[in-house]
Amino acid sequence: QKGAKHVSTTLPVIIVHGLFDSSGDFKNLQRFINESHPGTNVTVIDLFDRSASLQPMWKQVEGFKAAIYPIMQNAADGVHFICYSQGGLVCRGILSTLSDHNVESFISLSSPQAGQYGDTDYLRYLFPQFVKSNLYHLCYTSIGQRISICNYWNDPHHRDLYVNSSDYLALLNSERSNPNSTEWKKNFLKIKKLVLIGGPDDGVITPWQSSQFGFYDDNETVVEMQHQDIYLRDVFGLKTLAARGDLIICSVPGVEHVFWHSNETVFHMCMEKWLV
Repeated sequence: QKGAKHVSTTLPVIIVHGLFDSSGDFKNLQRFINESHPGTNVTVIDLFDRSASLQPMWKQVEGFKAAIYPIMQNAADGVHFICYSQGGLVCRGILSTLSDHNVESFISLSSPQAGQYGDTDYLRYLFPQFVKSNLYHLCYTSIGQRISICNYWNDPHHRDLYVNSSDYLALLNSERSNPNSTEWKKNFLKIKKLVLIGGPDDGVITPWQSSQFGFYDDNETVVEMQHQDIYLRDVFGLKTLAARGDLIICSVPGVEHVFWHSNETVFHMCMEKWLV
């Protein structure tokens, strides 16, 4: 009718930040969403900011889940997830363990989905006495597993230790036997689209292909997602999503890790069309 207020047709968007970030880092992304989809309700979850982002991943999953669940309940038609860096793994934990989630698009923005194994500035800052080749001595202990990074540290030269010690990623990937794997897969597959964004100039996610479920073999040669065991065995639904046509890979060169969420080209190329 005449004079009706323009109401957004876009579902609410929930943003989950990464390591050492806080909600304030996503102003640009919020602006891009509001310019392209006016009236969209965008929530950047303000939890586990800065150094608190080192808390164990399952603790973060539970905390973010509690904050996000009411938003889902108020969104009859569903919500979208944009989850950045470490946040992309938090979101996978939520989607796997929350049986009645209503996430339509899960946009994973330069997230170490297959794990992390690299000498980065973050590593030098956090663990000055370690390099990637010896961090397993810390990460694959019960103490190490209380630090978020260690929950998805994936040393290709110590695969058995990773599988037996990783309390988070190895369970999410069912690389260690997980009694909940069937249920988690069913939950995860309730998403309508999985969008995996990453690029060769990231500089932090190592290998960068981890953002699209590729990872190193024991020679540190990158094996692409389609040849990964977790894909071939369809342990949590990647192959199913691909068969459904709902697995979208978006690679953008020239973007450094800290700029993914403020780069307008990335937004228009990789995110905008999935936020409907």
